[in-house]
Amino acid sequence: RSPNPPDGGWGWAVVFGAFISIGFAYAFPKGVAIFFKEIQDFFGTSYSEIAWVSSIMLATTYGAGPISSILVNRYGSRPVVIFGGLLCGIGMVSGAFCTSILQLYICVGFVTGFGLALNLQPSVIIIGKYFLKRRPIANGLAMAGSPVMLCTLAPLNQFLFDNFGWRGSFLILGAILLNCCVAGALFRPIGAATASVKTQAIEEGEAALKEEVTKDAVEMSIPMNIPVETKTEEEGGKDCCEKINQYLDFSLFKHRGFLIYLIGNVLMFLGFFAPIVFLAPYAKHIGIDEYSAAFLLSILAIVDMIARPTTGIIANSKWVRPRIQYFFSFSIAFNGTCHLLCPLASGYTGLVVYSIFFGLAFGMVCAMLFETLMDLVGAARFTSAVGLVTIAECCTILLGPPIGGTLIDTFGDYKYMFIKCGAVMVLAGTFLFIMNYYNYRMLAKEEKERKAKEEDPKSVRTENEGSNNWNKETAQDGPELEPLREEQEGLKKEVNGT
Repeated sequence: RSPNPPDGGWGWAVVFGAFISIGFAYAFPKGVAIFFKEIQDFFGTSYSEIAWVSSIMLATTYGAGPISSILVNRYGSRPVVIFGGLLCGIGMVSGAFCTSILQLYICVGFVTGFGLALNLQPSVIIIGKYFLKRRPIANGLAMAGSPVMLCTLAPLNQFLFDNFGWRGSFLILGAILLNCCVAGALFRPIGAATASVKTQAIEEGEAALKEEVTKDAVEMSIPMNIPVETKTEEEGGKDCCEKINQYLDFSLFKHRGFLIYLIGNVLMFLGFFAPIVFLAPYAKHIGIDEYSAAFLLSILAIVDMIARPTTGIIANSKWVRPRIQYFFSFSIAFNGTCHLLCPLASGYTGLVVYSIFFGLAFGMVCAMLFETLMDLVGAARFTSAVGLVTIAECCTILLGPPIGGTLIDTFGDYKYMFIKCGAVMVLAGTFLFIMNYYNYRMLAKEEKERKAKEEDPKSVRTENEGSNNWNKETAQDGPELEPLREEQEGLKKEVNGT
């Protein structure tokens, strides 16, 4: 890790690479929803069964976060993203030859989802290494890749389907996803070589020292074999724990701000992705043609594209950045309010208005999703934090769209799915706002106590000196106070007895 991030230079090329890889990671599971109606008719499945394709892909993208973080810590961002791009291409190409919905779950859901996971986390992590002062702006620009890709993929997927069918479209999309390998090639390591050389030298020194100690013990032929062996076993256990903690810092679960963020996000993702997955099928359900339904996703993406960098600039301002957690909470609640009002939009014009406000709210949340986490835990622990957060979020991401599909199958109406998602997100935003207020109050109180201790060390010293002097005086006057001490001890024994 470089001690001083450059905040520019090659960092902007890194932002462009992250723009591409993050864009595919977020937009691709939503863009594939264009094919769901036709795949559903082809295999004769229900809404909830076809929704599992996007759910498995999204859940694998988030659930493989710890694996991605470990690989980044071990090999760096560049090879991980290139390997992830290859997996994405293989998953989509193999999905074109699937003959059952279960095979789609495996190829498109698991394989492509795992490849997208190896694109998402390294791209977010490397931005934190290249930027500090301009980090909210850099994150906002990189996260804008999602709406740009969604805006492009929605009409492109419809065009590919009309000309090549869903199988031919999957082949072409697999080739397009190989561009993630090009994006990964831009992720030039920063300050990684020095650190690896230092850790290698330390490990070699420790190994040499252990060999010398063992050799000396054997040569001296003293009965010290058993203690030496137990010591090395203890050291081996410590080394194992240190290695695990090096890749994933589990002490974050003692971090108050991290726990608040984790609980709020896990709740939020229960209703975050389902409205996007079902927006185009909902439009087709009420009688809107295919291209107009796909254009709704493009409208959402265009607004989202403008909202993310704008939100990054606002979040970087001196008024918002010190209290960015409040801004994040408001964005989540605003997102949920849009879903609650969606059932009022009966025609195409109403859905266009909903798409505009939904795109704005969605862009605000996504632009600050990782910036708020980095604000809480710091750049040094961010790699582990991303891995732990994504593995916890994958459960609700996996369940969100299928629950929405079950509601649609049960009631035959989409409005209950939108109401469920809106209520959950409003609840998550309210929880985060209240708990962040509590967290800020506690942090201010702890900071005040720390400053009071730093500013007044003399009083602490005089109190300690006074207690020491009192102990010395009582020790010196020991013979004279002996009768009183015996009486006190007798009283204590009586009290303890009673």
